[in-house]
Amino acid sequence: MKEPIISVSGLRGIIGESLDPILAIKYSCAYVGGLEDEGPIVVTRDGRSTGTMLALAICSGLSAIGRDVIYGDVAATPTTGILVREHGAAGGIQISASHNPAPYNGIKLFESSGRVIPADAGQKVIEAYRAFEFNTVSHERVGSISNLADTTSAHLKAVLATVDVERIKAQKYKVVLDSHHGAGSVLGRELLTALGCEFTCLGDTPDGLFTRSPEPTEVNLRETTAMAVDLKAQVVFCQDPDADRLALIDECGVYVGEEYTLAIALNHALESRQGPVVINCSSSRMSADICKSHGCDLHLSAVGEANVTNKMKSLEAVYGGEGNGGPIDPRVGFVRDSFVAMAQVLDAMAKNEKTIGQLAAAIPRYEICKTKIAIDRESIQLLYAKLTEQFSDATKSTMDGLRFDWDDKWILVRPSNTEPIVRAIAEASNESDAAALCQVAAELAANLSS
Repeated sequence: MKEPIISVSGLRGIIGESLDPILAIKYSCAYVGGLEDEGPIVVTRDGRSTGTMLALAICSGLSAIGRDVIYGDVAATPTTGILVREHGAAGGIQISASHNPAPYNGIKLFESSGRVIPADAGQKVIEAYRAFEFNTVSHERVGSISNLADTTSAHLKAVLATVDVERIKAQKYKVVLDSHHGAGSVLGRELLTALGCEFTCLGDTPDGLFTRSPEPTEVNLRETTAMAVDLKAQVVFCQDPDADRLALIDECGVYVGEEYTLAIALNHALESRQGPVVINCSSSRMSADICKSHGCDLHLSAVGEANVTNKMKSLEAVYGGEGNGGPIDPRVGFVRDSFVAMAQVLDAMAKNEKTIGQLAAAIPRYEICKTKIAIDRESIQLLYAKLTEQFSDATKSTMDGLRFDWDDKWILVRPSNTEPIVRAIAEASNESDAAALCQVAAELAANLSS
C-alpha cells in the first residue's frame, strides 16, 4: 500500500490505497501503548461510510492489547474531547478525515485532558508506529468494549452554559443547519432545540454520502445558499463532516464564510471577558483589530489546533481559534467547536439585536485568498528561498512555513499537515492584492518544476 499522510496532527489516507483496518490498528495501538494511564480509551467516528469498518477494527485491536474501550459511534470531534474528560479516559481516538473528500478517512488522537495531543506527543506516536509490534494479551486480560448510550448531554450542557439561553429563545430564530451527512446533526439538533430555534436540517443523516465536496467553502455551498434564501433563514450554519468547523450564510443568502465565524464569536466573547487571545498565523487580521478594540493582547501560533491550544494554555488565554471556522472556548474545551460557534453567534445576534450581515459589517473587512500549490516536498526549501528573494521588503517569520508581513497585507506559504500540497494564504485590504500575492507564490513554484 501507499503510505498515508502521517503528521503530529494525526493520520489521513485513502481507503483501499493508503489506509486499511490493519494500518488503523497499528497506529491506534502505537498511540495507546505509549500511554502511562491504564484507563479506558474513547473511540468515535464522524459518520463517513468507512468509519464503522475502521472503528470496529480499532476497538478490537485495543481490546487485544488489553485496553478497555468506550465506543461512542457517531460523534463530532469536539464531543469526543468532552467524552474523554467525562469518562476519565486515558485518551481518545476520533476516526475522521475532516473536510477531505469521501475516499479519505483518518485518525485524530486525544489526550486525557480532552484536547488533541500536542506536537511532541504526536512525534512519539509516529516513532512508535514505525517500530510497531503487536503485543497482544492472553484471553483473561483482553479489554472490554462498551457502547455509550448518551454522547451529547455533557457537551450540550457545557455549550449552553456559555450563552444566555433565554435571551436566544425569545428571538425564535429561523435557522438552517447543513451538516452535510457528517456528525454535526447529532448534537446540532439538540442544541438548536434547546435554544428555541425553528430549524431545518440539510444532510442530517450521518452516513458520509456527500453530495458535494465536504469543505464548507463558498463554491461548495452554492446549493445550500440557494435553499437558504427559499427557506427565509435568518442564519445558515454549515459544518464540516466532523463538526469542528463552521461557515456562516447570512439572512440575505450571502456566504459570510469561516473567518467571520471566529471573528463574530471572538468579538462577542471579549465584550464580557478580558485577557489574552491566541489564533494561528494563517487567520485573518480581523482578530487583531477586535482584540485591539477591547484592549486585549493577541498572540499568534503555528497552524494546527494543538499549537493553538498549547499557547492558549501557557498564556491562560480567554479565547482562541483558527480562521477556518473553529473557535476554541476553554470553558467548554480545548478543541475547535462548531457548536460553541453556533450558540455564541446566536447569542451575539440576540444581545445586539442585529442580523448576521450587520454583525459581519461591523468588523473591519479584509480579503483572503487561499491557493493550493502542487510541489514536491523536496522543492519546498527552494521555493522558500525564491519567495524570500521576491519579498525582500517584507518582515519574514518562520514560525510555521514562511510568512511575509507588510503594513497592509501578508502571505503565508506552508506544507499542509493533512494533504500532499503546499498552501498559500494571503490577506489584504482588497481582493486583487491578496490574489496577486498567491499568484506570485504559485508562479514561483511552477517555475521550479518547469
